[in-house]
Amino acid sequence: MRGMMTAHSFYRPLSGLDLLGRTADDPRERGRVVLESLMRIEEVESEVRAMTAVARREAAMATATAARGPLAGMPIAVKDIFDTNEFVTSYGSPIYESQQPKSDAAIVTLLRRNGAVIMGKTVTSEFAYMSPTATRNPCGLGRTAGGSSSGSAAAVAAGIVPFAIGSQTGGSTIRPASFCGVAGYKPTFGILPTVGMKCFSWSFDTIGLFAAGVRDVAYLAQILSGRQLAVERVSTSPVFGVPDSYPWTEPSANAGAVLDIAARAIEDAGGRIRRVRFAPWMADLISAHDTIQSYEAYQALGFEYDHHRADLSPKLAAFLERAAHVDTATYAKACVSMEQAKDRLSELFDGITALLTPSAPDEALDGLGSTGDPAFNRNWTLLGCPCVNVPGLWGARGGPIGVQVICRPRDDARCLDAAAFVERAITGIVGLFPQHRE
Repeated sequence: MRGMMTAHSFYRPLSGLDLLGRTADDPRERGRVVLESLMRIEEVESEVRAMTAVARREAAMATATAARGPLAGMPIAVKDIFDTNEFVTSYGSPIYESQQPKSDAAIVTLLRRNGAVIMGKTVTSEFAYMSPTATRNPCGLGRTAGGSSSGSAAAVAAGIVPFAIGSQTGGSTIRPASFCGVAGYKPTFGILPTVGMKCFSWSFDTIGLFAAGVRDVAYLAQILSGRQLAVERVSTSPVFGVPDSYPWTEPSANAGAVLDIAARAIEDAGGRIRRVRFAPWMADLISAHDTIQSYEAYQALGFEYDHHRADLSPKLAAFLERAAHVDTATYAKACVSMEQAKDRLSELFDGITALLTPSAPDEALDGLGSTGDPAFNRNWTLLGCPCVNVPGLWGARGGPIGVQVICRPRDDARCLDAAAFVERAITGIVGLFPQHRE
């Protein structure tokens, strides 16, 4: 089920819940956990290249010692698309290379209020679009970590931090989580505040969370959202809908085989699999997402495009040039299609607990020239659905491939619970997770 890891693999995710248990027993451990995070950065950062800024040792240790709250002393990294008063925030662009915000983004304030220690900023694709980054996949340094939240996924996968903050406008949380073999959670649209996050598309921009496993990411989600999302007891007989086909692109044979393994594991664990078929309107959403994102990005990045076009990557500049031709009438029509699809979404979940699909078309691509294809994520982002990448399975080429659990909007607790069921079922088939194997 898993190929041999490359000799230069740095894959070593840490359970945040385990670390919280360790520090609860002895609060003095908080400083040690932070120190271990800093030491791990020194050990792997030159190869993985996940971070754009790192906290000063003295300040981080002092914050950990004084920390109070449900995340007390937990090292957390934040994608460099969010404003931070303590760190330079460049949004992955040379335009903002030395920008020092005067305030923190709302999500950073929530982290601090709950006792987290911000260990630094993580690499993002330029303005959270699709331009490749220098971040390398901890599961194999010759592979992409995905994008746009490449640094956040890689930082968790490499054991730099147990938790990280990312974002998703198309597939920027679920895809890198799949590529890097960690849990990724994209909540229902609007559950977590995006104030202080550099906007790309106000209809789609969503905060994403990364952790080693589903229970870890569910705990973080509960703390930050104030909702009952932590997984206490996993369901015993959920029903998962597995699509017969996909209107965007078919998964590779590799990803299809992994999905089949997950489906068999679910059935062996007492769950049920039901084949489902997407209605024709699901295909219409592909162009609707592109239209809405293009129209909004052309306005959101209007200053950068009008005054700093030469400093934009060719990929983003070309995208915005095309986006300039999307008129308001076309945008309004796409928004109507989106709202009509949301009204019909309940029929897609009729009789099932959650949908189960690949998280990406395949395992991570070789080379750093692409962040991968978000085809399996865009529609769910448009619909505002909660989605979870469940790690634990590996493809024929030796890299992780996640499976994606999807629920209707505002069913985040059910989504995380169903994802925990899948994770437990996978564990029962493959034994210990790969990071614990020699």
